[in-house]
Amino acid sequence: MTIGGLHHVEVWVPDLDVASRSWGWLLGELGWVPYQEWPAGRSWRLGPTYLVMEESPALSGRVHDRLAPGLNHLAFHAGSPTAVDRLVEAAPAHGWSLLFPDRHPHAGGPGTYAAYLTDNQGYEVELVAAPDR
Repeated sequence: MTIGGLHHVEVWVPDLDVASRSWGWLLGELGWVPYQEWPAGRSWRLGPTYLVMEESPALSGRVHDRLAPGLNHLAFHAGSPTAVDRLVEAAPAHGWSLLFPDRHPHAGGPGTYAAYLTDNQGYEVELVAAPDR
């Protein structure tokens, strides 16, 4: 355990089945493994950290807006630029779309190589390539 390290993130989703398909594929590609499952939720683990997708009965709405106050996106280390490109190519078949295609793969700035994806429920991820050495 690292004091101050991230323990887990819980994301409430409007449709758990849809989220499980898109996020399950992406997290699996990034090395996360299924961790927990219950009627309203699923989680995946990487090392000591886990990510939860839950369709809570306490949801106050059914739409996520990444541009509203709150969580904008989650960013993941995704390996080499080639690995990021491979994920971008496969992503549409799993419910993800490329954001900022006119600036891809440098939408984060000239010194970065990353892909910004959004799923069909409006959640965004950033897949960051390891810098060239």
